[in-house]
Amino acid sequence: MIGPMDLDFDRCYQVTRSRDPRFDGWFIVGVRTTGIYCRPSCPSPVCPKPANVTFYRTAAAAQLAGLRACKRCRPDAVPGSPEWNVRADVVGRAMRLIADGVVDREGVPGLARRLAVSVRHLNRVLVEAVGAPPLALARSQRAYQARLLVETTGMPFGEVAFAAGFASIRQFNDTLREVFDATPSHLRAAARRPGHRDPAASLTLRLAVRAPYDPGGVVGWLAARMLPGLEEYADGTYRRVLRLPGGPGTVTLRPERDQVHATFRLATVADLGVAVARCRRLLDLDADPESYLPVLAADPALAPLAEAMPGLRLPGTVDGAETALRTVLGPLAETVTTALGEPLPSPDGGLTHAFPNPAAIAAAEVAMPGRADTVRELAQRLATGELCLDEGADREAIRRGLLAVPGLGPARVEDLMLHALGDPDAFPADGAGLRAAAKAHGLPADAAGLTRRAERWRSWRGYGAHLLWRAPG
Repeated sequence: MIGPMDLDFDRCYQVTRSRDPRFDGWFIVGVRTTGIYCRPSCPSPVCPKPANVTFYRTAAAAQLAGLRACKRCRPDAVPGSPEWNVRADVVGRAMRLIADGVVDREGVPGLARRLAVSVRHLNRVLVEAVGAPPLALARSQRAYQARLLVETTGMPFGEVAFAAGFASIRQFNDTLREVFDATPSHLRAAARRPGHRDPAASLTLRLAVRAPYDPGGVVGWLAARMLPGLEEYADGTYRRVLRLPGGPGTVTLRPERDQVHATFRLATVADLGVAVARCRRLLDLDADPESYLPVLAADPALAPLAEAMPGLRLPGTVDGAETALRTVLGPLAETVTTALGEPLPSPDGGLTHAFPNPAAIAAAEVAMPGRADTVRELAQRLATGELCLDEGADREAIRRGLLAVPGLGPARVEDLMLHALGDPDAFPADGAGLRAAAKAHGLPADAAGLTRRAERWRSWRGYGAHLLWRAPG
């Protein structure tokens, strides 16, 4: 596979010649003679000559080079690079925060403050790593969001421009012409979706998935742990409340093997990009099984499990603070959510309230036998920002901060790192459930022995844990 930071020309060109869809999102193919950029699997009948090709890490880098998106293969409609959810350095953290809309809400200085670096340093490392500075990456993301709204709704173009984060109609029009070589009117006509859709009612999108994908794995995990009023599940469809910058919203997710149907009801359409990014993280849609399953399958004990679950994914989160508090609350989460949950302005079916914010839990008088001190201490640190479990968190700093919370042992902290922060190498070896699953499959049942055995699974021990949890006993 193409690895992080690896744009070896010969390997990338071979992938492009073979039109292998597994590499879509890993890199972009720029063709200087036509002035377009494509996904590696572009079905164009003629493969460009090597002398005419340049490979880029991101669509934003190709756009900065003056290229426009291919109309045949739609490189904007592919899963994102799996690299950004894995990397724990400044680049990976920055890419996750940009996807979450931080540049649009706080500007580049705000992004730099989140990462505790200077604006100059941030620009330099992103240009070196992905070929584009933060503003260009955010602009590329706005263009994609605008195209989604143009093609899937009947919203007036002025509202689309605002929703996608553009400062003016002129900037919106110019960007779509530069990136897609088409006006908004042409994009809407080509999509053949006539008629107005009320964005306040719902927006339905198809989220791209990196294959293979197990449509029931992540959703089944979420459904087994759902909280009434905050989530619901029926017939393969998972629904939940989202806490977003513009106010609470809801999403209905129906995963399939090659895509996820997502219907959003939002307080403002300006939150669409954030909502999509968080749902992609929740369902781990950008992960590449070709990266981690071969590593796990190299262990004879895991090989048959990996073969049986080629679409394995790591359940993520739409709100790190919520996931952390729910994990620590355990069976008490339903009681606390019912007592302190924030009501929606109007219910959406069985979805009635958002999860309580950390400050409310820290000040609550709800009985929490056996864990009140730990829950309130964690909630207090989350409320004050001492702990910030967002997309840009420094994973090692957060691990140290969680271990400093009284009552949080190593197994619980690793569980939080895995599910609240999405650290693919977190490994709760002390957990009784994981040790039992390990024993059932011929692995050491003691924490120390299991930890030693799992060293061969790095940097994917979190996926190894889920492989064991998911496997029949």
